[in-house]
Amino acid sequence: MKDVVLNNIVKTYNKGKVKAVNDVSFTVNKGELFGLIGPDGAGKTSIFRILTTLLLPDSGTASVKGFDVIKDYKNIRSSVGYMPGKFSLYQDLTVEENLNFFASVFNTTIQDNYDLIKDIYVQIEPFKDRRAGKLSGGMKQKLALCCALIHRPTVLFLDEPTTGVDTVSRKEFWEMLKSLKQQGITILVSTPYMDEATLCERIALMQNGEIMSIDTPKNIINQFPENLFAIKANDMGKLLQDLRKNHEIKTCNAFGEFHHITINSGEPIIENRKFKISNIEKMLIESGHKELVIKEITPTIEDCFIRLMDQSIDNG
Repeated sequence: MKDVVLNNIVKTYNKGKVKAVNDVSFTVNKGELFGLIGPDGAGKTSIFRILTTLLLPDSGTASVKGFDVIKDYKNIRSSVGYMPGKFSLYQDLTVEENLNFFASVFNTTIQDNYDLIKDIYVQIEPFKDRRAGKLSGGMKQKLALCCALIHRPTVLFLDEPTTGVDTVSRKEFWEMLKSLKQQGITILVSTPYMDEATLCERIALMQNGEIMSIDTPKNIINQFPENLFAIKANDMGKLLQDLRKNHEIKTCNAFGEFHHITINSGEPIIENRKFKISNIEKMLIESGHKELVIKEITPTIEDCFIRLMDQSIDNG
């Protein structure tokens, strides 16, 4: 069963001049943890607002739990949870007051659904009398998630929930999502962090309002068509310039302490690759690079994203 269905959704702004969502179609299965992955401006938030009935699409159709986002908006609002990217709770209310307010909006109480939020709420309960505006980023995140869950939704929309949150809180948050998924909740999460993509069951890679690929993270990585190498030296700036000038190099991108490269290897024969890599290494040494390290690596989701983006530019 499909809990979320989008068919050819288009959304524009500025009188049609900016196409935020461009003919997007995808489905999300019941109980699935699905990720929309892409940078700011990719169209993720517009899609979430359409699915939560806060925004009307220009064209196309969309449904949540079989309810149309336009005709059946009341049914959708009562059955989904939404955590927007920006902290949107009442800053002057305490933790407990915020939670009680959102429970009352949906004609329920904290006690009625405490079993669903218990594992999350116990972490912020010691601060229940503190104003929401005085909480840390991680605590705000947990409170917002509790408020989104307090009416026991069947579908949960989380728009960039870990942006601006420390690494430990990010990890804790994803553990909470795994626990919620086990309770049968369908979860759609958007994030600009490529490393979080591997924590989803399926992902859609988005750029400029379009979906470039939809699949499991493993399948997307397995579709990377070339051998990928990581390379570093004592002067990474000069290394990047020299690599991009070398005709043996097909692509070169900076990735933290390494640069990732693919080579213009016309044949997938291992000996040919080794020969080309040794030629590149020799050239770099002759150019004065020291502490040189070159190793073959497995692509990441970010490598796949950049390749698809470059491919889109070339075709566009």
